[in-house]
Amino acid sequence: MWKTFKNDLDVVFDQDPAARSRLEVVFTYAGVHAIWSHRIAHWLWKKKMYFLGRLLSQISRFFTGIEIHPGAVIGQRLFIDHGMGVVIGETCEIKDNVTIYQGVTLGGTGKEKGKRHPTIEDHVLIATGAKILGSMTIGKHSRIGAGSVVLKEVPPNSTVVGIPGKVVVQDGVKVEKNGLDHHLLPDPVSDKFKELEKEIADLKNELAQLKDKKTNEGADE
Repeated sequence: MWKTFKNDLDVVFDQDPAARSRLEVVFTYAGVHAIWSHRIAHWLWKKKMYFLGRLLSQISRFFTGIEIHPGAVIGQRLFIDHGMGVVIGETCEIKDNVTIYQGVTLGGTGKEKGKRHPTIEDHVLIATGAKILGSMTIGKHSRIGAGSVVLKEVPPNSTVVGIPGKVVVQDGVKVEKNGLDHHLLPDPVSDKFKELEKEIADLKNELAQLKDKKTNEGADE
């Protein structure tokens, strides 16, 4: 347990350049407080002390703004940055070296029984405001873009963006040729808006042509 607590502390210095000292991290990092509280609550949960586990998780939620169900299974070196608004469901499984930013939900769809929350494999990054809903696996070394809503399996080494979430890069190769510069993250939602704008422009042109044709026919008569 103490080794696990130390790993939870060490990962902060690996991931956050703002961390200056262990004392600062121990007393001021809500993500660390939430993870440590969860590890104790999860131990109580496994010992079938369900009420105490839930009580501790709710106390932690009150003080940190991070809600982790005591039934969730969390591996080594999870880093929750900022953390406010993070929700992790009961049957969620998080493997090692995962990074989660504020506003992330690892939840269910409300229609499933049993395993109803996602499994997050090693070295996954989940950006601000992303929602991963349902019983599916997010593959190793994948990145979930800010604000994305993921409802399907994500293969390893993938980048997902958009609503609903769509794999745009896999194994370092763009899934779609969209003409974007290499330093820009693809955005399928923006692309769809551009398609709609083009269709509207085409319809306006067709309407203008029909009006001109009708005007010319009226002049000939």
